[in-house]
Amino acid sequence: MSKTTTGTPADETPVTGTPDGETPVTGPPDGGIPEDDLGAAGSQLSTAPSETAVPGSFGGNRAPGAAGWLAWTGREVLGWARWFWRQLTSMRVALLLLFLLSLGAVPGSLIPQTNTNAMKVDAFRQAHKTLAPLYDKLGLFHVYSSVWFSAIYILLFVSLIGCIVPRTWQFTGQLRSRPPGAPKRLTRLPAYATWRTGAAPEEVREAALRVLKDRRFRAHTEGDAVAAEKGYLREAGNLAFHIALIVMLVAFAWGQLYKTEGNKLVVEGDGFSNTLTQYDDFKSGSLFNDDNLVPFSFNLDKFTATYERNGPNKGTARTFQAAVDYSVGADGKERRTTIKVNEPLEIGDAKVYLVSHGYAPTVTVRDGKGDVVLHQAVPMLPIDSNETSQGAIKVLDGYRDARGKSEQLGFSAFFVPTFAGAGKGTMFSQFPALDFPVLAVSGYHGDLGVDAGVPQNVYQLDTKDNPNLKQFKDAKGEIVKQRLLPGETMTLPNGAGSITFDKDIKEWAGFQIVQQPGTDWALAGALAAIAGLAGSLFIQRRRVWVRAVAGADGVTVVEVAGLGRSESAKLPEEIGDIAALVHDKAPAQTDADPDREPDDETYASAEGAEKK
Repeated sequence: MSKTTTGTPADETPVTGTPDGETPVTGPPDGGIPEDDLGAAGSQLSTAPSETAVPGSFGGNRAPGAAGWLAWTGREVLGWARWFWRQLTSMRVALLLLFLLSLGAVPGSLIPQTNTNAMKVDAFRQAHKTLAPLYDKLGLFHVYSSVWFSAIYILLFVSLIGCIVPRTWQFTGQLRSRPPGAPKRLTRLPAYATWRTGAAPEEVREAALRVLKDRRFRAHTEGDAVAAEKGYLREAGNLAFHIALIVMLVAFAWGQLYKTEGNKLVVEGDGFSNTLTQYDDFKSGSLFNDDNLVPFSFNLDKFTATYERNGPNKGTARTFQAAVDYSVGADGKERRTTIKVNEPLEIGDAKVYLVSHGYAPTVTVRDGKGDVVLHQAVPMLPIDSNETSQGAIKVLDGYRDARGKSEQLGFSAFFVPTFAGAGKGTMFSQFPALDFPVLAVSGYHGDLGVDAGVPQNVYQLDTKDNPNLKQFKDAKGEIVKQRLLPGETMTLPNGAGSITFDKDIKEWAGFQIVQQPGTDWALAGALAAIAGLAGSLFIQRRRVWVRAVAGADGVTVVEVAGLGRSESAKLPEEIGDIAALVHDKAPAQTDADPDREPDDETYASAEGAEKK
């Protein structure tokens, strides 16, 4: 587009664009104009640290002798240290470290971790004799506490801080300073408009100042032009994004160092107190101690689960909730609440999640004399979605057989809440609700091995490697086993006693108690990072100048130009809007020769008119 001629009618607005015959020179960072042509006007549109090429020698010429060598070595070390710091705090390296951090987290999600599930790690070691030693050397069984992951984490942390501090200092200086004055030749800028008006230059500048301030520009008059700047939130968003990343890194580190996570299976009627001895399994951060646990306790009053009876979602849980009574502290008042899936009980920094469910059939075991040696609800662990469950019933003390010999009893149990029926050929449950409960048991006697000092699963019997444990058999040598309905009893051979499947079938709930500080800070950091990134992407930093000077013929020449950090279609539109508003205050003069095109001489005289 061409410049507006001096003969533009009063009702026409100036046209924005690049003047005829003048093509902007391409070059970073200010929209394609070399900084040498713009001076201070094109500088500091960004606070990004400048990239430094790989240097040669920092020491320069070395003087002879030991003193010269020491001085040269000091300059070399200092120079390389400064160069390394500039590289570490550059955006390129920060992005690279962020990528390496995300890449390093991949093995932690694919390979079993010692601090999460030690049993799976042991199983992996046994199954992969070749890979396991290699993974041990690389620290892949404890990724998040490994040396290499910690090094990436710390370097990223240092890189972000080293990047933020100088940029914040520089940005603060820019906020305190005023927009720079107009460059000598506004025609070189990518967005440009001009016209001639009969208004005095001072009136045009005053009108331009009001227009720019009304559009929320920081503006002031300097020399023969009004200088204005807008879009500082772009760099503020950039800094907010980096600060938010630091907040997230600190929050994650804090959470990992002080976190606790444990699981507890609670049968209806039983309770839990938040102490280490009460957990079924427990893991924590390296800086955790017992005093960090939030003091509370709760009792499971009732568990409720309902299921879809028909349709394609048959068997899917509709209701899954646990009614509990809880208290905080040693003398806290008891309160009642309901814990649901994804609706945990929150007590201070601790959250109690409902994570699993199953059945605990009540059994009564009698010895050879008919005395009750065990009467309790025994939790069974489900193995499918229909709550087919298995478990172990163990009598450790108080049992004596018909001859008075002291032994231990064990029963391998298999429980189905909805039995398919005799002769159906399956012992798997047909539905998760208690429609037709059946308990299948087979008994063992002898030494269960619990006193050997070797850890043992409470839900399983160790029958493979225990020669002191024998299975009950009848007179024909067949294994004694039976399917029991509620209220039925299986009698053990040779007067060894009996086991009864009582009609009282309880349910149990599995709870996960998590205490991880810093999650609120991590969430706030994530939201701030998103907001800051949006600001840095969608807000454009730009500068606008309106110059008004008297030409050689006494007519005021008005020039409006803008410069952004990068080329954008919105900048010419904005310059056009500003030029139109200023044009309304200082309309184009119509009594000049309409055929006369403003040439370079005209602009040269306009630029230097007030200087004369």
